[in-house]
Amino acid sequence: MAGVGFIGLGQMGGAMARHLVGVDGGLTVCDVRPEAAEPLIEAGATGANTPAEVAAASSVVSVMVLDDAQVREVVGQILAAADAGTVVAIHSTVRPETAIELAADADLRGVHVVDAPVSGSFVGAIGGTLAVMVGGSDEAMALCRPSFEAWSGLIVHMGPVGAGTKAKLARNLIHYAAFTAVGEAQQLAEAAGISLRKLGKVVRHTDAITGGPGAIMLRDTAGPVPPDDDWYDVMRHVRTLGEKDLGLALELAAELDVDLPFAGLALDRLAIELGVPHDGDEPT
Repeated sequence: MAGVGFIGLGQMGGAMARHLVGVDGGLTVCDVRPEAAEPLIEAGATGANTPAEVAAASSVVSVMVLDDAQVREVVGQILAAADAGTVVAIHSTVRPETAIELAADADLRGVHVVDAPVSGSFVGAIGGTLAVMVGGSDEAMALCRPSFEAWSGLIVHMGPVGAGTKAKLARNLIHYAAFTAVGEAQQLAEAAGISLRKLGKVVRHTDAITGGPGAIMLRDTAGPVPPDDDWYDVMRHVRTLGEKDLGLALELAAELDVDLPFAGLALDRLAIELGVPHDGDEPT
């Protein structure tokens, strides 16, 4: 039985690959920096000089490289050497079209390509608790699931090829938009004489309890919520509290001469984005 391959052994890839050492059929690793592979080879993996060598030894090949250009280059080399039935999993966050186009090329050779970006940072990679969003066929999903289970805590089949990357881009929008909001919150707290470290502890604690922004996402559509939907009263309650609290934060900011444009936008858009706009509100 062919083993598993891993190409790209940076902070994320190296930590993910470590969970695969000892896998049935063996782990074969490759990186443009030979020194990146050394700890894994010392732990029991087999080193390879090229992606083609990895493909020849593996039934599932994970790819965690930098960008679209590197993904295309590496996958092209894999396809030249991979047996029919091999699964190539692209974990890099790239354009959805990249995986879709590579999957079409691979299909001509009887090889599966899935886009399987991950979420959870290097902490999740080290702990083996990453979330992985997979785009690909049911057959490919079944073939790659066992290797993904070694380094993940949640595997979600998002749909056809490209769906995994689209999901990752939406997930990361939340991540970085939240960082922007946090930046404003820190300015407000600091101007008000509040310890940022203490406030940070509160935020992390309460987000772990409530689920953070993801708590309002377990529904079928982002559109307006009909009054007979179970989410309607929930969203109206969130809207009422949110508008009150954002208004109070903006009042405090005005008193302290702190500019909070993101908070102002949140107040303007909150009702619409929750799907419960006020009468007369129109999405723009």
